[in-house]
Amino acid sequence: MKPLARKLLIGVVVLAIGAVAGPWVYINLIKDDAPDQLRLEPAAQTAVETTIADTTSTVDGTWAIATDSIVGYRVKEVIVAQSTEGVGRTSAVQGTLNIASGQVIEAQFSVDMTTLKSDSSRRDGQVNNRILDTATYPTATFTLKQPITLTPEALAGSDLTTQATGTLTLRGVTKDIELTVIARLANDVIEVNGSIEIIFADWSIPDPSISAIVVEDRGQLEFLLRFTR
Repeated sequence: MKPLARKLLIGVVVLAIGAVAGPWVYINLIKDDAPDQLRLEPAAQTAVETTIADTTSTVDGTWAIATDSIVGYRVKEVIVAQSTEGVGRTSAVQGTLNIASGQVIEAQFSVDMTTLKSDSSRRDGQVNNRILDTATYPTATFTLKQPITLTPEALAGSDLTTQATGTLTLRGVTKDIELTVIARLANDVIEVNGSIEIIFADWSIPDPSISAIVVEDRGQLEFLLRFTR
């Protein structure tokens, strides 16, 4: 092989190795691990009385979202054959829920999508501009459509896993959805946790993939909401 051809071959090999090794080094040695999925902390180990007191009247009323509530997205990414996750979150959440006679009769929350932040400013730019177009659609909202009945155990502090039916508006598209939520009443705080699978095409969200970064056709909208009075 001639010297020039050998140098060109070596150069191509080095570039090929760098194209694979670069993302591996970034994902495994430089990039922070994606935060865990939003979940309720383990419940305190407190004994529940065999006779559960009627606490319905003490929870009736309007509860407002606390400032430590979190809403975010989670998507699976592949960067040059290296798998990772993109996660963005915000605490710019507002909303209320109303309880009457042991039922959640109304609930709604809204999210300022312009404030979503991940570990990458480049990803944030893509999310704000091309993907979610937050300049045009700055707010996402959810409104409960059907009441949720609170069990005596839930009123006494046990976790309640239940189905919720509501209306979600995201990137200007409004759809009725059903989702599983976990709720807990403890220390005068109502916590509500869950996630919603978002298939991008269903919400007029363009393919998030760019050049060497391939993103699945769906992601998770996660939330951990805290309501106080």
